[in-house]
This record gives sequence, C-alpha cells and structure tokens, in this order.
Amino acid sequence: MSSVPAVNNLMAFEAVARRRSFALAATELHLTASAISHQVARLESQLGVRLFERSAHSVRLSAAGESYLARVGGALSAIAAATDDLRQGVSNSLYVHSAPSFASLWLMPRIQAFTLAYPDISLNLSAAHTHSDFGLGQADIDIRYGVPNWSDLVVEPLFEERIVPLASPAFIREHRLKRVEHLLDVPLIQSNVGIVQWADWFAQFSDRRSPERFTLRFDRAQMALDAATQGLGVALESTTIGGSHIAERKLRPVLGLEMAILVKGHFAVYPARHAKRAAVEAFLAWLHREASKGMPSRS
Repeated sequence: MSSVPAVNNLMAFEAVARRRSFALAATELHLTASAISHQVARLESQLGVRLFERSAHSVRLSAAGESYLARVGGALSAIAAATDDLRQGVSNSLYVHSAPSFASLWLMPRIQAFTLAYPDISLNLSAAHTHSDFGLGQADIDIRYGVPNWSDLVVEPLFEERIVPLASPAFIREHRLKRVEHLLDVPLIQSNVGIVQWADWFAQFSDRRSPERFTLRFDRAQMALDAATQGLGVALESTTIGGSHIAERKLRPVLGLEMAILVKGHFAVYPARHAKRAAVEAFLAWLHREASKGMPSRS
C-alpha cells in the first residue's frame, strides 16, 4: 500500500479542512502552524493536486479537496473510533450510518430499546445524506433512502410507507382544505430528496398539474415536516417518518390516508461479509422487529 499517504499528513489535511485554519489545526494537533503547512504541502505533492485555495486571510477547500475529504474523512473517523474501542476494551462495537431524517425521527425514539436489549453492544451512530463507503470501513450497516440500485450489497427493505399531503390542523381549518384542487391555492412545501414528488402525487390523484415553483424547498424530510407544523404550507411526506408529528397532533393527512402513494424507500444495506458478525445480526433483527410496529408510545 505504498500509494497510501502518511497518516500524519492526512490528519493535518482533515484538521485544516474542518477548522478552516492552519493555526487552529496546529493547536488541535499540538504542532506548529508551519509543521501543519509542510504536512499538507507534502500531501498535495504526493497527490499532484492542490487541496486548498489559500489567501492572505482565509483558507478553503478546492474542488479536489472537497472530494478527497468526503472519502478520507470517514476513514480517519473509523480509525479513531476503532483505536478508542481497543484502548477502552470494547470488543463488540457496531457502526451504523443512516439517512439524517430517518435517524432523528424514526431511529432515535427507539434507540433506548436497543441499548436495553443489547447492553453488551457499543453502538456508534452517524447520519448524513452521503452513503457510507464500506470499502473504507466507515460503517457496518448503512440505512439508506432512495431507489435501491446497490447490486454489490445486501439490501433489505424496512417497511412500506404512505406518502401523503400533511399539514397542521390549524392550517387545514384556516384554508378549508377538503379537495385536491384546494391544494393549488396554498403553499406547497417541496422536499428535494423525496422519491415521491408533488408532480407524482398530482398525476395519480388529479387531472391538474402540480405547481412548478415552490416557496419553500428543503433537502431533509425533517425540515419539511417542521415547516408544515409551523403552518407554512403542506408537505408531501411519509406518515412513517412523520409518525411522531401525527401522533402528537401537530400534523394530519390533509385528505386522508386513502390519498397516499405507497413506496419502499428506506433500506438496511451492508456487505454480505458483515452479516457474520453477531452485533450486525442482532441489530438487523431488532431493526426489522421495530419496523413491523407503529410509532413508540410517548412517555
């Protein structure tokens, strides 16, 4: 593996990229700013690309630097976590990566149940829109959202979801939303990453076309749901992911559950070799049991 750069050079690069400062990176790594600068320069020389755009008062990642950080940042985190586990005597660790809205709205309300059922497993949970790179050892399991086209991995669907227009009860009353065409007279909230878009929903339930412009657009379901609870418009989202909002009566289906598009959009994804680990097997079994239930009751 002679092509792999020195770890200290990679750590310097990651610290500067994260802190946006050679001086702050130097303080964090207990080195001088000059030493950090030389380490980054050696890395750039080995790679043959410029990783940072430097000016007299700032430093920012170049396009190549952004791309490189996305790959090596997770690998360095995995190395650090594995090292910490070894030092602390943790032998049964599990690294789970997840789509952000699934992690915060579905997984976190249930995570206590997992820790109580499996107290011997040390769970590490991360969340981002980007998928984990299993080749870099970034995760044992990745919970992904989207169209399943990962042919080199084991892909397990978690549940079937209803995608429906959701709004706050006050918003529905104020605008007297009773029919599909009424939605064309109120703000519709666009979820940019949703696998079901407003155009898909209108095509199935109406002969009217969906608006082409939206006042609010979000790249996370959680933000779209939160905007709807604030009375900012109607969100087209999953009743599963938005289950807590519905249970707490912050949102409700505008036109009923019968006006839903059914999809399978969330998947547990992992390399086949990972299934041999007891911690992976336990988490997957627990995950499917929870997916077969409704929302956890509120305490």
